[in-house]
Amino acid sequence: MAARKSRRKEAGDVEAVSELAWPPRGDLAVLNHDLRRVDGPAKISGRARYTHDVRLPGMVYARVLTCPIPRAEVTLDLEPARKIPGVEAVIALAEGGTKWLGQPLAAVAASTPEIAEDGIRAIRVKLEPKPWAVDRAQATAEDAPKVLKDGNLSKENTSGDETEARAALTSADQSVEATYTLPVQHHVCLETHGVVVDYRGGDEATVYCSTQGTFTVPESAARELGLKASQVTTIVEHMGGGFGSKFDLGTEGAAACRLAKALGKPVHLMFSRADEFGAAGNRSGSRQVLHGGASQDGRLVALVGDIEKLGGLQGGSFPGRGPYIYSVEKSFLRVRSVYTNTDVARAMRAPGHPQASFGMESLVDELAYAIGMDPLEFRKKNLKGPVYARQLDAVAREIGWAQHPNKVAPGALKDGMGVGIGFAVSTWGGGGGEGCEVDVRIDRDGGVTASVGTQDLGTGTRTYVAAIVAEELGLPIESVTARIGDSRLGRATPSGGSTTTASLAPAVKDAAYKARTLFAERLSRAMDVPAERLRFSSGRIADERDPKRALSWKQACGELGGDGLSARGTFQPGLSSNGVHGAQAAKVRVDTLTGRVQVLKMAAMQDCGLPLNRMAIRSQIQGGMVQALSYGLLEERVIDSVSGWALNANLEDYKVAHASEIPEMVALIDDEDTRPVIGFSEAAVIPGHGAIANAVYNACGARVRDLPLTPDKVLAALGRVG
Repeated sequence: MAARKSRRKEAGDVEAVSELAWPPRGDLAVLNHDLRRVDGPAKISGRARYTHDVRLPGMVYARVLTCPIPRAEVTLDLEPARKIPGVEAVIALAEGGTKWLGQPLAAVAASTPEIAEDGIRAIRVKLEPKPWAVDRAQATAEDAPKVLKDGNLSKENTSGDETEARAALTSADQSVEATYTLPVQHHVCLETHGVVVDYRGGDEATVYCSTQGTFTVPESAARELGLKASQVTTIVEHMGGGFGSKFDLGTEGAAACRLAKALGKPVHLMFSRADEFGAAGNRSGSRQVLHGGASQDGRLVALVGDIEKLGGLQGGSFPGRGPYIYSVEKSFLRVRSVYTNTDVARAMRAPGHPQASFGMESLVDELAYAIGMDPLEFRKKNLKGPVYARQLDAVAREIGWAQHPNKVAPGALKDGMGVGIGFAVSTWGGGGGEGCEVDVRIDRDGGVTASVGTQDLGTGTRTYVAAIVAEELGLPIESVTARIGDSRLGRATPSGGSTTTASLAPAVKDAAYKARTLFAERLSRAMDVPAERLRFSSGRIADERDPKRALSWKQACGELGGDGLSARGTFQPGLSSNGVHGAQAAKVRVDTLTGRVQVLKMAAMQDCGLPLNRMAIRSQIQGGMVQALSYGLLEERVIDSVSGWALNANLEDYKVAHASEIPEMVALIDDEDTRPVIGFSEAAVIPGHGAIANAVYNACGARVRDLPLTPDKVLAALGRVG
């Protein structure tokens, strides 16, 4: 544990020591409680300004033209667009070579969005189609066209001993071999990718950007504008979702910079939904052929896996080099990528883990039923440590497993309906590191400001920045203003891998601690009390030995000079940790006449170290369950392999979960985890869809191994079991 000690000895006094550490949880007045978002009123009233909302004097609007088919030689004639009244600039974005489905080809800037769209339609596009592959079947066919110059398959990565694993399979009491597939999923950020570039010539520019990294944008924007990175300011006041897809300036940002430089005017360029689905990345699909074996007493003795990642023009995601989470005595995995003429996969909330979880959790479930063992007990037997067992027991109690009749076999149907329960677990890192610089300022009028350039993805960063400072200074959270989302403020790490909280919270704590220590030293002279004896609590600063010797917060701040005081904090080891666990359970109803799956209830328990804001944590857990439910029941990118057209590149045909699909959701915080702060949000999205699929089998005996769990697949599975 890192500790900074402040000592001051007075005659006859016992030396007091104050440490830089999180207080005991029972002593916390602000943290570890339910906190309303400090930016909640701005968001619900519409005052919160997103990049899409930015309007500047003289601003023009830009739109992009994208390639409509998966592979083609493209020739553009831009002159017709330039002739349209109101069009101010037209630029090509991709010169020469073959293009892929959704690739941005050109951009048009005009006085209104509608005129910009007219300009896009006016561009003459000559397409020379080339043979393409948009899915695994096309890419792996004998006569498949080459997607990349080295072919359509990557080199294999292997782990484990294949000979030993296959021998263990032969000796297993029961074995299951099955193929599990998951589709490509879109991020569905409600605010699409885009920027507003405010550059009017000269030596400075401001880029308003919907991004997960305030400080990832200035350098690349500066290159496009011909400036230095120090001359570019990035503003991220609020953003409408990223989920791993918004880390850099992107093609859209580079195009806006080029247009702004050419025109000397601010340029507003946000992707349309179709652009977003074609060119902003996605969660890679997966195909997993898994062969697992178990002993009759419930041990996982063998696993052989052949795994393919379907990541478009790049590799896709899949975690680790061994069995996912579960302990298997002998295992061998072979992993490779299959390339297609589609947009590249990008990181999406827990990259690779939801795919691995679905395959492994389905196989574990099948093996449990094969040996006639309670799938809950089977899981606990093959998971290391006490945490998963504790969490699985908690969600089992919440979901009603003890009273459920289908413990070792699927249930009997009643009136064409079956009710089932399924389980799954998750893991994630969530650790932090250096890179954040936080300034805490206390002014003479009593105002307190915490400033850092970090972005808030909607997870509540603003709130816990204010809360940590309020806790340290003994103030209500309303007394602290959090200033974030501006690259002129202290540096911060990008938000990825659930690392923001574990990186930023220690720096905020350090800055607040320093500010409090400095304030105490200033007040020591005015109050004639040793600094070590001054306690900050309930809006007062008092002598801990004589509480009557006290000043209100405003009185104390009045003792400061006109410049107030400020302190800078940085990451401090020991104030955060890493490695989280989670367990989820789902209860479903299956209509065996229609194949419809209705999720009745979901329950999750998640550890996260010290909870900074319990309400926000429960919200993040519930959000993860919603995304997993949507992935499991509805979401799937559809591209016609013959025409090459994207058939559901809009929010009318691409289905996501709405209010009617959301069941009762119970989010439990694992308070037996006594570690310091850990990021956890990505873990919450990992296991839910697997738990739902397992619940479907538990309800009616229909094992669906191909997501999403649409009615046709459920009916087909029911047909296979008679």
